[in-house]
This record gives sequence, C-alpha cells and structure tokens, in this order.
Amino acid sequence: MGFWKKWRRGQFFGRLFALLCLFVPIFCILGLLSPGLPDVAPNSRSGVLASKRSVEGETKLGELGLLMINMLPENLAFTVFVPSEKAFDHVLKLQSNSSLMTDKMNDTFAILSQIMGFCTVPQHIPSESVPVLKELHLDSVSGFRIYVWKMTDGTLLVNNIRSEQVDLRKGEIIVHVMEGVIMDAEFEQSFIPDYEE
Repeated sequence: MGFWKKWRRGQFFGRLFALLCLFVPIFCILGLLSPGLPDVAPNSRSGVLASKRSVEGETKLGELGLLMINMLPENLAFTVFVPSEKAFDHVLKLQSNSSLMTDKMNDTFAILSQIMGFCTVPQHIPSESVPVLKELHLDSVSGFRIYVWKMTDGTLLVNNIRSEQVDLRKGEIIVHVMEGVIMDAEFEQSFIPDYEE
C-alpha cells in the first residue's frame, strides 16, 4: 500500500520520467539493431522500384544507393541522381560489404546524407522532360547548383557525369543512376588522397 500512496502523492511524473529514460534508449538500440526497411531494386517490366526479394541484380544501384533512396519519404516528389555501386567504390571509397559494418555505419550514413543533399532535387525530373542538348538548371535540397542536359542517345549528363540508368521509380521518387558522384568541390576535397613528396 505504501507504494501506491507515494505514486499518487505527486511522484507520478518523476517515476514516469524515470521509466521513459529507461525504455527510450532500449527502443532506440532495438531500432538500430533491426534489419530496417526492405531494399529496393528496379522492376524490368515497368521501371518501378520493387522489393529486393522479388527482383534481384537488375540494376547498378547497389546496396548503398538503395540505402540512400530509403532515407527519403516515398510519397513526396524527389529526383535523386544516385551514384552507381562502382562510383561509390571508386570516388567515395565506400563498399557495401565493408562500409555497412557496425563500426563504420555512422561514417557511412554521414557521407550518404551529405551526398544526398547534393544529388537530390525536390521535384520530378524524368528523362523525357530534359531537353536534348539544352541545359536545365536545378537546385538540390542543399542549395547546390545542378546542371542537367540530355545527349542525343537519351543519356543524361548531370554536372558532366553520365547516367547509367534513368527513370527508375520508388513511389513518387524518380531515380537516375550515375557513373560518378555529384558533390561540391569542398566535399570532394575530403576524398582526394594526400600524397607526400
């Protein structure tokens, strides 16, 4: 009976706060350890991104690109110029098998978030809306200036980086897979190796 009297006598909020302080970190840790959202890959028949379990290996998007796409809400209009798996490895030195290890996960997410700010445009830009041999000026979500134009063969050129695949979709998101990484010069400097003479 003494417990219930103390509980009713004004210590309710203090104990509630203590319980929240106990359970919130536990749920956060469980959330980080959970496998997360399903990965996506393109459906070859319709160009729509589907679950990785149903269609596998039909894109050069790769696991890191899929992780970037999953960071965005599916119900809002975005266009993302995602680096290919080869571009992640060559330019950013990120590989899905080693960069997603527990000890490197925070660094990988920080890099992906920064790259997403440079290569994501808050509007639909399907390849058919880009004029052939005319430059289209866009601003990314971070304010970085993006220049897009289409070559006569239908390939997009974004800040002088060629597309590998265009017009993939996941919900309202349009995805163009690029041969390189779209980023500003300052961020690019952090990936250039320092050579000692």
